[in-house]
Amino acid sequence: MLYWLTEFSDGGDVFNLFRYITFRAGAAFFTALIFGFLFGKPLINLLKSRQKNGQPIREDGPEGHLETKAGTPTMGGVLILGALSVATLLWARLDNPFVWIVLGVTLTYGLIGFADDYRKIAAGSNYGGLSGRTRLILEALIGIAAAAAASMVHPDDLTFRLALPVFKDTLINLSWFFPVFGAFVMVSFANAVNLTDGLDGLAIMPVMIAAATMGIIAYAVGRVDFTEYLDVHYVPGTGELLIFAAALIGGGLGFLWYNAPPAAVFMGDTGSLALGGALGSIAVALKHEIVLAVVGGLFVVEAASVVIQVLYFKRTGKRVFLMAPIHHHFEKRGWAEPQIVIRFWIIALVLALIGLATLKVR
Repeated sequence: MLYWLTEFSDGGDVFNLFRYITFRAGAAFFTALIFGFLFGKPLINLLKSRQKNGQPIREDGPEGHLETKAGTPTMGGVLILGALSVATLLWARLDNPFVWIVLGVTLTYGLIGFADDYRKIAAGSNYGGLSGRTRLILEALIGIAAAAAASMVHPDDLTFRLALPVFKDTLINLSWFFPVFGAFVMVSFANAVNLTDGLDGLAIMPVMIAAATMGIIAYAVGRVDFTEYLDVHYVPGTGELLIFAAALIGGGLGFLWYNAPPAAVFMGDTGSLALGGALGSIAVALKHEIVLAVVGGLFVVEAASVVIQVLYFKRTGKRVFLMAPIHHHFEKRGWAEPQIVIRFWIIALVLALIGLATLKVR
């Protein structure tokens, strides 16, 4: 929104700064962070007053959670989404379609998560939310629409095509199947982040690490000089997604202030579905869907552990892990919660650096 002030710039005043994506990204970060600090406590108080018993805790989960996490309010994702939306709308170019596509996926997935959280609280049970089928159908429809919209904005030589990391000249034409594939990326990451969100601070930091990495990639692939040097595909307009990523990080840090162990609030499905969908939609916009699987490898492992556990149990009646998702497996093995969280953060950072390295490995 504030980008329009550049119309009053003669090239030598403060308004000229608004032309630079890096300046606006920094401003978006601090705007979202301040928003989180200002509204975090009032929102938590409001949620506590509305949620007498807090988020319903899984009865089949780790035993200690029934004591340590009972009564903690959920829907804290509203704080992240509020900070993210305000900062993005203030500092991003609103004539950029990629901004609206990614923001649209984020907010609509957040609405699905909000409805799920609301029903769980009303029912007083972790199993009282939207049915899994309903959630997946809604997420898939939104994802297909977003991927199709992104394809309409992509350059002709990239439309409906899947780019492979490392192999610089390889493009796979998925034709009409690309929107379905794009939706799969968004839905998968939305639910993978949702599964990861089981310990205080466990999901939000890897999300911010992944967002920072994808933001750097967005800035690179949105500049023709960078793409020529790195020998990656140029996607004009995607540089503005650095501002969205910076706003997400600022909002995430504001939330983490209250979500650090012991958490004063949980993000709930409101936050986890929205943030996972945001990462997936950014990857689709950047033509870096496979790279996201590396950058967000922690989420992939968390989701895979659940799939493996369910399939193996149905086949043999036995379990591969003591409990799934895999972070609960380590809880069962006696790891302290902060130990699991910090070690998973380290893994997320290493995977992000590996994913970032794909920009140059050609």
